[in-house]
Amino acid sequence: MFVLFLRGENMLLTVDIGNTNINLGIFNGDELTMSARISTDRQKTDDQFAVDFVNIFSVYNIKASDIEGSVISSVVPEIIIHIKNAIKRLTNKKVIVLGPGVKTGLNILIDNPAQLGADLAAGAVGTVNEYSLPAFIVDLGTATKICAVDENRNFRGCMIAPGVAISLKALTDTSSLLPAIPLEPPKKACGTNTIESMQSGIVLGTASMIDGLLDRFSNELGEPKTIVATGGLASFIAPVCKREMVLDQDLILKGLKAIYEKNK
Repeated sequence: MFVLFLRGENMLLTVDIGNTNINLGIFNGDELTMSARISTDRQKTDDQFAVDFVNIFSVYNIKASDIEGSVISSVVPEIIIHIKNAIKRLTNKKVIVLGPGVKTGLNILIDNPAQLGADLAAGAVGTVNEYSLPAFIVDLGTATKICAVDENRNFRGCMIAPGVAISLKALTDTSSLLPAIPLEPPKKACGTNTIESMQSGIVLGTASMIDGLLDRFSNELGEPKTIVATGGLASFIAPVCKREMVLDQDLILKGLKAIYEKNK
C-alpha cells in the first residue's frame, strides 16, 4: 500500500458537496497536496461523515488537528449542517460555508445574485485566480453547466442542462430495448450498432451541445481568452469538443481556498 505523508502548518480543508459526490481537498500552504472523493449520502449523520473524513485522512497520514480551517460549498442544503458539524468535531477550527454574506471578489450580474449556486461561485473564483479573463467555465457534473466571467471579474450568467449521467439514465430507464453502456467516445458519429449509436448521442451529442452553446456565448459576450473544463465527467467530454479547453478537475477546490483567504 502506498501512503502519502503530509505534514505542515496552515493546512486548509476544502469541501465541495455535489449531488453525486463530495470532493475533498487539503491545501498545504498554496499547494493542493490531497484530493479525494466520497459519495453524497443524504442519510448520513454527523458521526458517519466524521468517520468518512477520518478514514480518508488516515490514508494520507493527516491529523485533523493539523487543519487550521475549512471551507464548504454545497448544492445539497440538507447535509451542510452534518458536514460542518463533523469537521468542527474533528478540527475544532473555523468552518466557512459559502453563501450570502461571504466575500468572493466577484460582481454577480444575474437577476438574483443570492440564487447563484455555491459551486458556480467557487468555480468562477477559481477561474479568476488561475486563468486569463474573459473566460467560460464548462462544468460537467450531475448537471452540465457553462458559466461566463468577463475581464472585470463580473459573473455574467450561465446555462444549465441535464448532465451526461442523468441523460443516459433517463434513456435506459425509459427505453426497454436500450442497454446500459460504457461512457466512452464512439469511433464514429454515425453508429452502426446500438451501443455505438447511444455513445454517439450521449458523448458526441453533449460535446456538440457544448460547442454550440460556447459559440452562442461568444456571439453574445465576445470571445473568451480561456475555456476551462471541470467536473467529474470533464475528462470524457472535453477531449471530443471542438473548442480548445483547459482541463482543471480541482477548479472549485482552488476557488474555495481563495474564498477562505478573503474571509478568514
